[in-house]
Amino acid sequence: MRIDMHKPILEKNDAIAAELRRRFAEDHVYVVDLLASPGSGKTSTILATIDALRDEFNIAVIEGDIASSVDAEKIKAQGIPAVQINTGGACHLESAMLKRAIDVLDLERLDLIIVENVGNLVCPTDFDLGENSKVMILSVPEGDDKPLKYPGVFQVSDAVILNKIDTMPVFDFDRDAFCAAVRDLNPKAPIFPIAATKGDGVEEWASWLAERVHSV
Repeated sequence: MRIDMHKPILEKNDAIAAELRRRFAEDHVYVVDLLASPGSGKTSTILATIDALRDEFNIAVIEGDIASSVDAEKIKAQGIPAVQINTGGACHLESAMLKRAIDVLDLERLDLIIVENVGNLVCPTDFDLGENSKVMILSVPEGDDKPLKYPGVFQVSDAVILNKIDTMPVFDFDRDAFCAAVRDLNPKAPIFPIAATKGDGVEEWASWLAERVHSV
């Protein structure tokens, strides 16, 4: 006999995600789930996004990590509400985890919630969090072959951020090959080249996000 535990886990997750989606819609809150591997610059991208949009929207951040609260403290230092989720070893966030974090936020006073998922290019793709969009962040030092090795995360993403483009001269990164591979997997997803720590390219990414926040 074979017992498939994956299906009931996802069914429970999806039910809670649907509940969260209704709550977000009722309060007109846009939620973006950031997916990336460790070291890609998720937190620096979030900080740059906050700088670009904080005068226009009320923003909160939910930080997912296996352990520690380092990233959440960086966000709080900028005067932005941040809730830390420590998964205790799990390689992804689930909707039940997000629900507990959402319960401590005042949704009526928020316009945008940025979720920093656990650094992983596989597991988070399967779990709906009730978000409006998933966005993939890849950094130049990780290599241009990641769409070929991890196609799923690029296929589920509504946009792709290519971070650390200022390091392009140092690494053997074929930008044309990368963009072509992404477009083969997901023709509709825009690609935003940025250098988050320097602010380069952030305006175009932030404008894309702002347009969607205004639409909810």
